[in-house]
Amino acid sequence: MVTSTSSVAGNNDVGWRFDNTYARLPDVFFALANPATVRAPRVSILNDRLADELGLHVGAMSPDAVAALFAGQHLPEGSRPIAQAYAGHQYGGFTMLGDGRAILLGEHRTPSGRLVDIQLKGAGRTAFSRGGDGCAVLGPMLREYVISEAMSAIGIPTTRSLAVVTTGEPVYRAAALRGAILTRVADSHIRVGTFEYLAARQNHADLRVLADYTIDRHYSELVDAPRKYLELLRAVSDRQASLIARWQLVGFIHGVMNTDNMAISGETIDYGPCAFMNAYRSDTVFSSIDRNGRYSYGNQPVIAQWNLARFAETLLPLLDSEQAKAIAAASEVLGEYPAVFERYRLAGMRKKLGLQTNESGDVELIRSLLDWMQDSRADFTNTFRDLSSKELPTGDRYGAPDFQAWYSRWQDRLGRDGLTNSSPYAVMQAVNPAVIPRNHRVEEALLAAEDHDDLSVLHRLLAALASPYEARAESAYYQEPPADDGSYRTFCGT
Repeated sequence: MVTSTSSVAGNNDVGWRFDNTYARLPDVFFALANPATVRAPRVSILNDRLADELGLHVGAMSPDAVAALFAGQHLPEGSRPIAQAYAGHQYGGFTMLGDGRAILLGEHRTPSGRLVDIQLKGAGRTAFSRGGDGCAVLGPMLREYVISEAMSAIGIPTTRSLAVVTTGEPVYRAAALRGAILTRVADSHIRVGTFEYLAARQNHADLRVLADYTIDRHYSELVDAPRKYLELLRAVSDRQASLIARWQLVGFIHGVMNTDNMAISGETIDYGPCAFMNAYRSDTVFSSIDRNGRYSYGNQPVIAQWNLARFAETLLPLLDSEQAKAIAAASEVLGEYPAVFERYRLAGMRKKLGLQTNESGDVELIRSLLDWMQDSRADFTNTFRDLSSKELPTGDRYGAPDFQAWYSRWQDRLGRDGLTNSSPYAVMQAVNPAVIPRNHRVEEALLAAEDHDDLSVLHRLLAALASPYEARAESAYYQEPPADDGSYRTFCGT
């Protein structure tokens, strides 16, 4: 039986300050849900630093009490568990969805006053499970923990991972696997697909409720704007342009950019078949189900605009009573997206190359470097990190005449900035990570955890990822790309 934490550790002792603003919306937005009872919850990993940021005092709790808490066996006092309703375009096809294996406990107020969702992922069946078991398994939950925390350390807006616990229950996929639950922290779980859900039901009144709630929670500066719903579209578009540009700048490939995986808050959400690129190729795909490259690295900016168009369609009834005028207004905002994205990307690429002024030739300089990287199969992360040194990079690739010619042009360009010799390289080292979650190192850590119950490999990886811009001797192991990851594939884990 699921009980309140007040009967175990005391709500005030833990530090929860729950509100349930989403659960106070109309019933169409969600269904009540309760985490499933599990046999033997055990903490696999706990994010102590994030717990401190949230004002949670889990260190005072026993290991069993912590495991029970993050397995949903003892509900925080004041929480009201729900499964959120949403829809989504998945690989272009529309589907009515909802949280089939995730339960939102509510929103927690942090010591800084920030309101964040606390969600249990893999906590059992809900009204939206559609025949699924509502469960998750250890490997994919640890994978989300690693990648989301790496993204946070790099400085990319993302959901966070507070804990992973095993349930003591087998979960059947291709074989029997260890069940696990991830506790996810997010600015919210409102998605493009949340708006699509109400639009598909032609529920315009509640669509307005959702838009107002979203503005109040994430874009409060728009509350009194004359055309606030149009400005909401513009603001969401701007955040997405900034987010996708940041993905591109570090070689991150989300892998499944369905509209139900696009958060209105501008955070990266749902780390399923994601991965970081090693050798630079614009058509890189890792997801096992993305056979046509819809969500490849190079397509991510275009797909984001496509998703924003679906978001714009849901807002049309709120933009103008005359559909033609509403479409014209939304189209104008959507038409701004490519230039906004390119502005963010170009600004980021200039920093990656230490350029602190703007010249029209920078676009061609950047393109030439990427063309060389693609032709020579150069590692994306290591190339930019190598350039961050004051010395000419060494190695066979860097000795090629075409790279040498590019390097001379780049040095001339740096010289025109009129800065000291060290300042551009300091800028570069602050934005070009030395360590990313390399696919083979992530798999190595997951294998040790899944097959041998050995978390030490995972902890060493997380320690290296926590300081991604520091080139330390102990991090060298995590900087080496695999000899060949052309056949590497990721899976969604559902």
